[in-house]
Amino acid sequence: MREGERASSEGVLERAKKKALRRLLPLCFLCYVVAYVDRTNVSLAKLTMARDLPWLDDAVFGTASGIFFWGYFLLEIPGTLLVERWSARKWISRIMITWGLVAAATAFVETPGQFYALRFALGLGEAGFFPGVLVYLTHWFTARERARAISLFLVATPIAQLVGPKITGALAARGATTVLGVTLQGWQWVYVAWGLPATLLGLVVLALLTDRPRLARWLAPEEREALEAALDAERAATRARHRMTLAEALRHPKVLLLVLVFFCSVSGGYGLEFFLPSLLAAWYGLKMSDITTYMLIPPAVGVLGQLFVGWRSDRTGERRLHAAIPLYLATLGFLALGQSRGHLALTIACLALTIGGTKSYMPAFWALPSLFLTETAAAGSIGLINSFGNLGGGGIGTPLMGYLKAHTGSYVTGLVVLAGATFTAATIIVLLGLGRRPRDA
Repeated sequence: MREGERASSEGVLERAKKKALRRLLPLCFLCYVVAYVDRTNVSLAKLTMARDLPWLDDAVFGTASGIFFWGYFLLEIPGTLLVERWSARKWISRIMITWGLVAAATAFVETPGQFYALRFALGLGEAGFFPGVLVYLTHWFTARERARAISLFLVATPIAQLVGPKITGALAARGATTVLGVTLQGWQWVYVAWGLPATLLGLVVLALLTDRPRLARWLAPEEREALEAALDAERAATRARHRMTLAEALRHPKVLLLVLVFFCSVSGGYGLEFFLPSLLAAWYGLKMSDITTYMLIPPAVGVLGQLFVGWRSDRTGERRLHAAIPLYLATLGFLALGQSRGHLALTIACLALTIGGTKSYMPAFWALPSLFLTETAAAGSIGLINSFGNLGGGGIGTPLMGYLKAHTGSYVTGLVVLAGATFTAATIIVLLGLGRRPRDA
C-alpha cells in the first residue's frame, strides 16, 4: 500500500473509532451509573429503613447484600455468551428492564424473607450486564484502545458514588411523602426513584445501541469496513497465538488465577462500600447529610485513578503493574483505616486511598483476558471472572464484614481481613506475568 493510501486508511479508521467512542460509551456509562446505584443504594437506605423495619440489623443487612451476588453468579456466564453469540443490544435491554422493576419493588418489603428474595432477584436481573458490556466493547475497540474505553465505562462506578449519595440521602431522610396519590416513606422512594429509570433506559438501549460495526448506519461504509477489518485482523492474530475453546479457557490456569484476583479485590471493595455509611455513623455520629458529603471524596479519587490508569496503560502497553500497584495502595489504606478512628480527616484520607485503589486497577485488569483469549473463549472467561469475583465480594466479603462486626463489636477485624484480600490480589497479578510492557513500546 502506498504511503498516501495508508495514511488515508488510517484516517478513516481513526474517524470510525472516535465516532464509536462518542456514540456508544455515554449510553453504556449512564446505564452503569444507574446499575451501580441500584446495587448499592441499600447501604444508605438502611440507615432509615431500620426505623420502620426493626429486624434489619447488620447481620441481616450483610446477608441480604450478599444474596444479591448469588443471584448475579447464576446467570453471569450464560448472559455473557448471549452477548457474544446473539445480541448485546437485546440482552442488555432485557437486563435493565428486569432489574429496574425488581429494584423498585424493594420499596415494599416487610419481612427478612421478602428482603432476601428481592435482593436475590435483583442479582438475577442484573446478571450479565457488566461482563456483557466488556465483551461488547471488544466488538468495537482494538486492544490498543481497549483500556481507555474500559476506563471510560468503569468510571461510572465512582461517578455513581459521587452522584448517588446526595440524591439517595435526601430521599431517605424525608418522611412520608405523597406523589401522584402514592404515599411512601423516604427509604421507599429511594428504590422507586432509582429503579424505574433503569427500566426506561432499557428501552433506550434497545433503540440506540448497535451490536457490531457492520450494522452501524451512523458510520460511513468505508468506516465500517476499516473498523471491521482492524478487529478481524486482531482476532485472527490472537487466535493464531492462543487457539482455545470455551471449555479450555474456563479451566485455563491463567483464567482461574484471574478469577481469584477479582474474587479477592472485589471482596475488599464491596466489603467496605456496603458498610461505609454505617462505619461513619458509628465512629463519628454523623448526620445523613454529613455522611453523604464525606462519601463524595473517595470516589472522586477513584475517577481520577481510573482515567489515569486507563490512559497510561494504553499509552505504555503495560497492564500488570498498572493493575497491581493500586491494589497494594488499597491494602495500606485498609490497614491505616482501622487505626484512624477518632481522627475524621485521617479516616476520610484512608477511605480515599482504599476506594481509589479498588477502583483504579480495573481498566488495566480487564484488559488482561483479551491478551490471550478471543471471541467465545474470551466472553465465557470474562463472565467466569466477573461472576466468581462478585460472588467473593458480595456473597462472601460483605456478609463476612457484617458477621465480624456483629461478633466483635468493631469494624477493625473486618478491615484487616479485607486488606489481606487486596494484598493477595495484587501479588497474584505481579506473579502471573500477564500484561508486561511490550518490548517494542
